[in-house]
Amino acid sequence: MNNTGPVLILGALSDIGVAIGRAYAGTGRKLVLLARDGEKLEREAEHLRLRYSAIVETREFDVLYSHRELLEELMPFPTTVISVVGLMGDHETSATDELAADLVFRSNFNAPALFLQACANKMAAGGVIVGISSVAGERGRASNYFYGAAKAGFTAFLSGLRGRMEVRGVQVITVKPGFVKTRMLAGMKTPAPLTAGPEEVANAILAAEGKHKDVIYVRPVWRLVMTIIKSIPEGKFKKLKL
Repeated sequence: MNNTGPVLILGALSDIGVAIGRAYAGTGRKLVLLARDGEKLEREAEHLRLRYSAIVETREFDVLYSHRELLEELMPFPTTVISVVGLMGDHETSATDELAADLVFRSNFNAPALFLQACANKMAAGGVIVGISSVAGERGRASNYFYGAAKAGFTAFLSGLRGRMEVRGVQVITVKPGFVKTRMLAGMKTPAPLTAGPEEVANAILAAEGKHKDVIYVRPVWRLVMTIIKSIPEGKFKKLKL
């Protein structure tokens, strides 16, 4: 696949979103950046224009609200759409506050899934859809099962979308980064072999376009780690402090 069309990045001001924008800026393709803070977004866009001579369009946008008008305005429609949005939330708060739990579900599953489905409906022939999910969705853990459940749903959605869009020549890629050095994990101590940088995630996505990869573990060791974790019997697993 030789994709030269515009690239849309949803969540373009997240640490991973910024890294993805900079990686794609070097390819010469037009960028469409979406984020909630319009001023910061335009500053990042100006950086891309100056450093990479990139063509960049920005839109202040919150994926938790309607996307219909926005998608109708994008001409030509992007041929690569990347969703980087997500919210870890505070698990203990989510366990006692339904609104907090609902925000975690909407931010990690409902809203990005509906957005990507709407984008898929506009991709009549060819293109790439990328959703950043999480290894947390592979097995529910007592310490973050709201986030994990939302990511599990998002992973299942991407798998189904992949099957549906195959006949249209649209590649759907599920990205499972594992630990990433971002603001979301600020203050957390994570094992170095299991921890990627935002640029690593960006480069993995860029490399995956057109290579018929369905699911990417940014650090391949995570595939082995999750195979082991999923093999632990439920009786033993529930006693682990994970």
